[in-house]
Amino acid sequence: MNTIKYPATKEWVKLVQRPIVEQDKLFALVNQIFAEIQKNGNKAVLKYSSFFDKTKTKNIEVDAKQIANSKRNIPKKLQTAIHIAKNNIEVFHATQQEKKQVVETTKGVKCWRENRAIEKVGIYIPGGSAPLFSTVLMLGVPAKLAGCKEIILCTPPAENGSINPAILFTANLVGITKIFVVGGIQAIGAMTFGTETIPRVDKIFGPGNQYVTIAKQVAQNFGVAIDLPAGPSEVLIIADDCAKPKFIAADLLSQAEHGNDSQVILLSNNEAIIEQTMLEINVQIKKLPRENIAEKVLKNSKAILLNSIDECVEFSNSYAPEHLIMAVKNYEKYIDNICNAGSVFLGNYSCESAGDYASGTNHTLPTNGYARNYSGVSLDSFIKKITFQELSKEGIKNIGTAIETMAEAEHLIAHKNAVTIRLNETI
Repeated sequence: MNTIKYPATKEWVKLVQRPIVEQDKLFALVNQIFAEIQKNGNKAVLKYSSFFDKTKTKNIEVDAKQIANSKRNIPKKLQTAIHIAKNNIEVFHATQQEKKQVVETTKGVKCWRENRAIEKVGIYIPGGSAPLFSTVLMLGVPAKLAGCKEIILCTPPAENGSINPAILFTANLVGITKIFVVGGIQAIGAMTFGTETIPRVDKIFGPGNQYVTIAKQVAQNFGVAIDLPAGPSEVLIIADDCAKPKFIAADLLSQAEHGNDSQVILLSNNEAIIEQTMLEINVQIKKLPRENIAEKVLKNSKAILLNSIDECVEFSNSYAPEHLIMAVKNYEKYIDNICNAGSVFLGNYSCESAGDYASGTNHTLPTNGYARNYSGVSLDSFIKKITFQELSKEGIKNIGTAIETMAEAEHLIAHKNAVTIRLNETI
């Protein structure tokens, strides 16, 4: 990690920038694959699955028997852990359910809002070296709570063409029965247009590499919504003299092992904490199976010494991190000043891994600075809110003149007439 001491505020603009990825070629590739899938369906999906994932499978959909049998291949300890996480995620997301509230804005004018589930949703789950079965919980649980009628799941195959049994087990646990062995751009394209086997969906959820991220952006051009703009994973830690360097190093490395394009940031008002954390990183990184990935991430990461914790919070708001860890004493007094963050972890024992797996909050969060204007996935992500209004004769009489006056001022006379003709009936 590069250590930077007391940078001037004018330098923050450069310091909060993420590593830049060339995207023009990616967009061209995505558009090419999308066009083929739109035209050729399964044939195109299989073509690109063979090319990118080196798999020769012709059975895109996982059969029900294979899903049911996945439990046999999951250790009991892991099954228990998944059940604990599922329960906590359900408890937290269930609190987000809203009751209908009818409001009489004027005598005779009633307004209210009702929730409706998005009918068809698609969940993308990364596989390969890091099969994110935890994301099945984070997306499947709120989708079920919301009442989505159809939930499908796409995930890339392992080298032998199979799906990690933990993904199948977790999907079955939350009630997802349609699972497809398709990854990358071709999975997003299939859910965007639909194929002979994979249904078209209304909204696509889930993380992925830069190819999946660009594909989700392009999917929006074809009338499919996405959960949020996403990019490489990131964490920002604010630490003072009460922080534990061992903990900080572990949290930084936990994000650094995600992928080569991830980024981690440490802010502190204490130079000794930064120095001790660097030493801890050097010790802990050597014990990681994904050491090479973490090393590459650390080259694009920073430790920044600032004058105060207040200044650290200000810098963090400029960076707008996906994950923010407040490893400081009296962290409560800084909460109101945190404006931009996907998810916040308070105190030395609130590790980011807790949110990734089992505390109950959702780990599908805005990255790349999008925490300035996007929220993480929640129950609301799977529903639409429809407004209703009911006007009686008394209601149209009470607000009718105001509507007529406003419509006439905007030169929309048909709008005015729609009111006038009703007012005449009430005389």
